Amino acid sequence: MPLQYSKLKLELDTFDIACEDDAVLDKMLEQCLCHRIQAEDIVCEWVAFSTTKGLLKLTLNNLETFEYEVSAMSGLHCTRVQNQEEEEEDLLDSYSTPAKGSQKRALTTPEQPRSKRGGMWAPSPTQILSPASFSPSATPSQKYSLRGGRGEVVATFGAVQGPRWAGKGQTTVRVKLLEGHEDSLTSSYKYMFQRLRDVRSVLTEKIESLGEELRTHFNIEEFSPVSLPAQDTVAVLGQVCCDSNGKLNAHSVLLEASQEQGARQVPVDLSELRDYSLFPGQVVIMEGMNTSGSRFVASKLYEGVPLPFISAPELKQEPVMVLLACGPYTPSDTLTYEPLIDLLGVINKDHPDVCILMGPFVDSKHEQIEKAQVTETFETMFSRCVGSIVDGTRGTGCKLVFVPSQRDAHHHYVYPQPPFTLPDLKKDDVQRVTLVPDPCTLLIGGVTFGLTSTDILFHMGAEEINRRLVGKFSVFYYPLYPPAEEVSMDYEKFQQYGQMPLTPDVLIVPSELRYFIKDVIGCVCVNPGRLTKGQVGGTYGRLLLQQNPAHVQGGRVSPCLAGQLVKI
Repeated sequence: MPLQYSKLKLELDTFDIACEDDAVLDKMLEQCLCHRIQAEDIVCEWVAFSTTKGLLKLTLNNLETFEYEVSAMSGLHCTRVQNQEEEEEDLLDSYSTPAKGSQKRALTTPEQPRSKRGGMWAPSPTQILSPASFSPSATPSQKYSLRGGRGEVVATFGAVQGPRWAGKGQTTVRVKLLEGHEDSLTSSYKYMFQRLRDVRSVLTEKIESLGEELRTHFNIEEFSPVSLPAQDTVAVLGQVCCDSNGKLNAHSVLLEASQEQGARQVPVDLSELRDYSLFPGQVVIMEGMNTSGSRFVASKLYEGVPLPFISAPELKQEPVMVLLACGPYTPSDTLTYEPLIDLLGVINKDHPDVCILMGPFVDSKHEQIEKAQVTETFETMFSRCVGSIVDGTRGTGCKLVFVPSQRDAHHHYVYPQPPFTLPDLKKDDVQRVTLVPDPCTLLIGGVTFGLTSTDILFHMGAEEINRRLVGKFSVFYYPLYPPAEEVSMDYEKFQQYGQMPLTPDVLIVPSELRYFIKDVIGCVCVNPGRLTKGQVGGTYGRLLLQQNPAHVQGGRVSPCLAGQLVKI
């Protein structure tokens, strides 16, 4: 006790804060002990608080105001509220400031009434994610609080009698990277050093390797150079590109050959093709004629060789429930994490076996972050946000999978993106938490998941041209070239970690586009939407899976029994 007392006095002297009343020091020391914070931390909090209030003097009254109003993420708010005061706060919740409203909110959903006598001594996820922690002026989003349709199922998949939408929190469900730890992107790397010739080498190898697979699959004897004049029908191999910096259209398509064939480009006439679907960067084989050598008239198109599914061993396993959610986890008009708190309530109610949570967790596109209106570092905001998720779900026993996003303000802005690091993760939680890169292929209870938080659907939708709408797969998680301006691509790492080793059973592709869940060539593709859409709530997803290697008349049976997309 004397040591802590002297440290507190030393910290105050460092900032030239006068304190002649021992009762003030006793009160501040009591706050340190109650909330398990160090002397230097509480003094720094006091300096920040008193500065915003006009350099207050350190008195007992001001200390009480400080304790009441400043609720930092370490759980500083510890005021003992009497039963009558709690009843008044319930009535005034919708009009209160963050210090009196959102910080008192219990970790519940509307279906779970909160306890009026809950203890205030241990910080809950609600307290940890209080708005004052991120911005002194943060207030709960009124539009989010007034949203309708909470818990409404907006999309479904499968037909299961009485699906089990409450998991068991099975600790036996294995979650691991398909490629293994050694062959996966598990740590940060140096980027922004790639040379143009290295990029060209990767693209050339992509054209040649995919071209060989297409040639073998469609039994094509040989390729003709794209720009060689030919009076007969020939087959050519190349990468689709655009003749300008504008958007690809039916009259601006070029076919670019590999380096082995001279890397020449030739305009393509698509008028004789009845059906096609093309995007920049796509590797295709075209049959047609090039009578002058200056324009290739395509009459047939070969594209896309489907990858095989994994052959899983025959295991009898209980159905597994997987919950999916994608950030941002705050409304656009405030940095309160109310949607995330509501999601934690869903997790504690439904007890899913696995939760896949995709970034951004600290959204670089949030207005207050863009304008630097936050009072903490992005790293601190992230660690406390994720820490609250881990702490708030510990009682459920569910496995947590965290996927980064290029919109995460604190993380590496590169694709492929290395996984998060959580140096402060407790030993008891290490087995429950899995940190994965973007993109990655996961095995969850024997079911393969393809994951990428990069909005490839939106980017391809802006570039693709077609005369039909069909489902198709690329062997790459991000097949566009050139990539969208917001995607910082490292092509050497992309070649190593950006390919799909197989067709996943489930592909998770969150997007700004409308949510969906559907079967595409045997793979269940899910866009769970984002947990928040502007100032209102968004959607999350849940899947019921059961590893089922049985075949019906030689066909494959999907392990996805059912799926739902639900409004938060």
